[in-house]
Amino acid sequence: MRVAFATLGCKVNQYETEALSELFSANGFTVVDASEDADVYIVNSCTVTAVGDKKSRQTVRKFKKNHPAAIVALTGCYPQAFPDEALAVAEADVITGSKDRGGLLRAVLKALSEKTRVVSLPAHISGEAFEPLQVSGLRGRTRAFLKIEDGCERYCSYCIIPKARGPVRSKPLYEIERELAALVSAGYREAVLVGINLPSYGKDMGLRLIDALRVAQKFPSLRIRLGSLEPELLSDEDIEEMGKMENLCPHFHLALQSGCDKTLKAMNRHYDVAEYLRIVQKIRSVFHNPSFTTDLMVGFPGETDEDFSESLKTVQKIGFLKVHVFPYSPRSGTAAAKRPNQIPSSVKEERSHQMIRLCESLSETFLQSQVGQTASVLIETTKTPFGYEGFTENYCPVVVDCDPSFCGTVVQVKLISVLNGRLAGIPCE
Repeated sequence: MRVAFATLGCKVNQYETEALSELFSANGFTVVDASEDADVYIVNSCTVTAVGDKKSRQTVRKFKKNHPAAIVALTGCYPQAFPDEALAVAEADVITGSKDRGGLLRAVLKALSEKTRVVSLPAHISGEAFEPLQVSGLRGRTRAFLKIEDGCERYCSYCIIPKARGPVRSKPLYEIERELAALVSAGYREAVLVGINLPSYGKDMGLRLIDALRVAQKFPSLRIRLGSLEPELLSDEDIEEMGKMENLCPHFHLALQSGCDKTLKAMNRHYDVAEYLRIVQKIRSVFHNPSFTTDLMVGFPGETDEDFSESLKTVQKIGFLKVHVFPYSPRSGTAAAKRPNQIPSSVKEERSHQMIRLCESLSETFLQSQVGQTASVLIETTKTPFGYEGFTENYCPVVVDCDPSFCGTVVQVKLISVLNGRLAGIPCE
């Protein structure tokens, strides 16, 4: 039996797809690329935006159209958050959610043997445990992801993820240590700790994110990078301790969403601009040459031209390396979808373009500030006309003209110029 996977959405989804891939492989399936013929196609869906829902449906229908005899499974956040919509996708032979990931195998085997549609969508409940998933790496990637947290209880007014992912659950420390050890043994040089709300790690166990980072210090050969962070959940004491961790990369993806206090309050975010700026400054005072990346929404209901102008000014002050800019998309079942003063699409599009132009300029400025420095670069396997791609510790993209044998290794690189939105470098040796 051959199985293929298609993954939409975040790094947590990518981790879970790899775990599912290894689970199917261990049970007799041959994992193939989604472009190949297979007996089973699995779509690991995303529901952060309505666009994600649409892409998930389209992917299911594409697989069924091209491979009508195959079993097509729709799994993940979209069916969990919107079960009625998922059930209406007639091309899906198997439908499961974001709970009981391991149950997907049983559902697929049942659909194969009984030639019937299988639906399994158990609801998330308070106090449920972290589902044990483990991966030996990330297929085709030099950098590994390690999921240590699931669930979110922040309830931002625009977000459906608490419904899709349930309450906060955390991976026990001994499992984190075991998985990190396996990644080191497999030859990985960098691991990214990820979660649905990563700084909430340990809330259910009387622990904190810093406890997981202390475990990671047992593996000095492994660069540790953090996934997306809610800024106000980082205490000054933890930031100071993190600054002493030699294998922790000085790159912080601090979720901003808006640079306007009025909009942040309407979003039910738990910080204001002043606190965000203070946290950025604290990190800069502790870490050498840190970078900041973020997500930023434009066109939230009620956002005026003045509010948007405030966001532009805040972003300018911070000087991000990279910003994911996206227009607000109403999600049914959220408070923001019911708010008055929804912004016209044309206005959201213009604000997106304006914000993207600013962020591209800030990225260019930050990259230029790195020229002339020597940096540790993890060389990726992607070959470009200018060399192999890589990333510095502070997540600057670099192209390095080097031998293929360098791929998967950390190399000292002299950064010599900025080239098409990336740094260009040469190995020091």
